[in-house]
Amino acid sequence: MTTTFPVKLAKRLVPATLLYLSLHSSNVLAGGIFIYEAGQESNGLANAGSAALAMDPSVLMSNPAGIALLPGTQISANAQVIFGDIGFSRSSNNQFDGNEGGNALQYLPGASLFISHQIDERSAIGFGMYGNFGLALDYDDDWTGRYFTQEAAVIGVSFQPTFAYRFSDDLSLGIGPRMMLGYYRTEMAIDNSLLGLVDRPDGQLEYKDTDFGMGVNLGLMYQLNPRTRLGFAYTSKVKLEFEDSPHVSDINNPIINAALNRLAVDTLELDMNVPQTATFSVAYQLDDQWTLLSSLDWQDWSEFGDIGVEVDANAADVSRTVDRQYKDTWHASVGAQYQMSKQLRWSFGVGYDSSAVDDKDRTVDNPMGEAWRFATGVNYQVEEGFDLHMAYTLVWLGDMDVEQTKARSGNSLSGSYDNAALHIVGGGATWRF
Repeated sequence: MTTTFPVKLAKRLVPATLLYLSLHSSNVLAGGIFIYEAGQESNGLANAGSAALAMDPSVLMSNPAGIALLPGTQISANAQVIFGDIGFSRSSNNQFDGNEGGNALQYLPGASLFISHQIDERSAIGFGMYGNFGLALDYDDDWTGRYFTQEAAVIGVSFQPTFAYRFSDDLSLGIGPRMMLGYYRTEMAIDNSLLGLVDRPDGQLEYKDTDFGMGVNLGLMYQLNPRTRLGFAYTSKVKLEFEDSPHVSDINNPIINAALNRLAVDTLELDMNVPQTATFSVAYQLDDQWTLLSSLDWQDWSEFGDIGVEVDANAADVSRTVDRQYKDTWHASVGAQYQMSKQLRWSFGVGYDSSAVDDKDRTVDNPMGEAWRFATGVNYQVEEGFDLHMAYTLVWLGDMDVEQTKARSGNSLSGSYDNAALHIVGGGATWRF
C-alpha cells in the first residue's frame, strides 16, 4: 500500500458537514489527486510509458497485461514518502480571523508490494497492494479557514489480483479486479458566535468512516514492431459509501443547538466515486541504450464532484447533492531510460496534469490546480536477479488563488497558496526467480 493516497494531490479532500440549515459549517466537499508514484522504479518517469513498459510486477497497477511479459516469479517491494509545501497566505479581502494555517502537508509515508508469476509461455498471474489515490491536509486548529476545514483526509488502499494472457507474440491482455479499502475523515470548527454579537469559543465537528469498494483494471500491450510497443489501460470507477454519525461537541450557540435538536441527526451518508481513467502509452527502443517513452491519460473527475448526502433524522429525512464543479482532467508525459552500463539504468521524465477545478471553484479543503511533474531515478542490478531502485519526483502546483464564501453569512475566506509543491522520494527492491 502506498498510503500516499493518496495522488491525485491528492488529496486532501473532503470535509463534510452536517446540515444545510443555519449552521456556519460549509457544504459537503470532496476532492483528491491521483498519485502515479508508488515507490516503484517507474517513479522516475513522471508516468511516461506507464502502460507500455513492463520492467517489474508493479506494471500491473498501470497495465495488468504487462505481467505476461515478465519471466519466472518476480517480487517488488517499495516504500516512499511525500513531503509537502502547501501554505496558505491571506489576502486583503479575507474576512475571517486566525493565523494562516502553517504547512498543511508535512509528510506522508507509504509502501507497496507487487508479485508476478509466469504460469506458462502464454499466461501469468500477479497481485498488487498499493495506494495511488488520495492525500491528507492538516491545518492549525485556529487558522483563518477553520470553519471550512481543519483536517481532511481520504485514503484508498487497493488490493489487485491479476491475470494476463499472451494471445500471440505481439498481443497481451490483462485484467485485475481492484478491491479498494477507503478511509475518510474530516474535522472543522463551528462558529458559536451569536449572530456576530456574542463572541464564544468555537465548537467542533468530526466525521470519519471506512468503506470497501470494487472496480477493475483492464489493459492490453501490442508489439507494433521490434522497437515499438503500444499500451492501453482502463481503470473503472470505484464507489465508496461512507456512513457515520457525525460527532459535534462544545456547541453553545442556541440557534445551532435548536437546529441540531430539531434535526436530531443520526447518520450522514457521503458517497464518492474514485474516477475512472484511460491511458495510452508508447515505448520506443531507439538503440541498445536508449528507450523513449510517452503517455496520454484521461481522468473522469467530473463524476467525482457530484457528492450525494443524506441526513437521517427522527422527524424527517433530509437529502442534498452538491456539485463541486469538478471537471475531467488530462495528463501528458514524455521520458526516457538510458542503460548506462549492464548494472545501471537511469530514468527521467516530465509530465503535465490539467486542473480538475477552475480558479473560482478552488477550496481550501482540496486546493487542486494544474501540476507539472519532474522526475528522475536510477535502477542498479546488485546481482543477477536482484535490483535496487530509487527515484525522486517534484510535483509543482505553483500559485493557486482561493476565494471561498459562506452561504449564510456571506463572509469570504480569501488568499492564495504560493509556490505550492509536493516532493516524492521513493525506492525499493525487485527479486527475480
